Amino acid sequence: MIKKLILLKLALLLSACSHIATVPLTDKVLPTSPVSNVSYASLATQAGADNSITLHYGSEPLQFGRLYLPAMLTKDSKVPLLVFIHGGCWLNAYDLNHSTAFSQAVANAGIAVWSVEYRRVGDSGGGWPGSYHDVHKALQFAQYQLSSYPVDQRKLAIAGHSAGGQLALLAAANVAAEELRAVIGLAAITDLTLYAAGNNSCQRATSAFIGGSAAEFPGRYKLASPQGQRLHPSTLLLHGSSDRIVPLRQASESGINNQIIDDAGHFDWLHPQTQAFAQFLQKLQEQFAK
Repeated sequence: MIKKLILLKLALLLSACSHIATVPLTDKVLPTSPVSNVSYASLATQAGADNSITLHYGSEPLQFGRLYLPAMLTKDSKVPLLVFIHGGCWLNAYDLNHSTAFSQAVANAGIAVWSVEYRRVGDSGGGWPGSYHDVHKALQFAQYQLSSYPVDQRKLAIAGHSAGGQLALLAAANVAAEELRAVIGLAAITDLTLYAAGNNSCQRATSAFIGGSAAEFPGRYKLASPQGQRLHPSTLLLHGSSDRIVPLRQASESGINNQIIDDAGHFDWLHPQTQAFAQFLQKLQEQFAK
């Protein structure tokens, strides 16, 4: 009798595991008490113990990523995969650690996350175009080198936040339409010439990223700006109306498909308890369901 009960419990557990990836994301991640206009510092308080897998996509020390997998996967499970590019004004003062809570929350919703580190301003080989080349290489790694992990490479998306959004949009532009389900810029910088004309600390970092001013290198600024370029057809910009770091016009006047979220600040996209984060997950779910 005891043996039969144990076998029954095991069967029920395995059955639940086999269906984990099909649970609607919005049923699991909508915040019960949403917050908005969160600070950069608040992101660290949302992260749990990091159980990600570190994988290198290149030979340079900073050419690595962390793979976050949903819990309770079976050996036959295959879940969608999001490639994520963190922001931070392209500066090496800001690494992928501030997006840990974001990656964990997306994985908890049933989507694997390949969170990419890359060389930035202050790192040997970082800046333009080195940072872009790293991100493009990391995206190719996700496309072709993760087959031994429980991810469905037919359901692949890429998203980037802020400066990482600029890099993600450009990297995705070189990928065939059918190979990416979604390309999402979260508070993405899309016009570097316009952005560099501002005076906040991140805007002032643009010249260091490019290697000079827009007057000195207009060609570089044009090449590094997603605006005006032929982007992946699934490209979408999500931007908060209260963003004080990347002005709203980087989305609203970009000519790129965009959606504005009321009262969302710059870092809301990375905070699991915001409506902006829930909106992002809903968009991702919709694209993976197609």
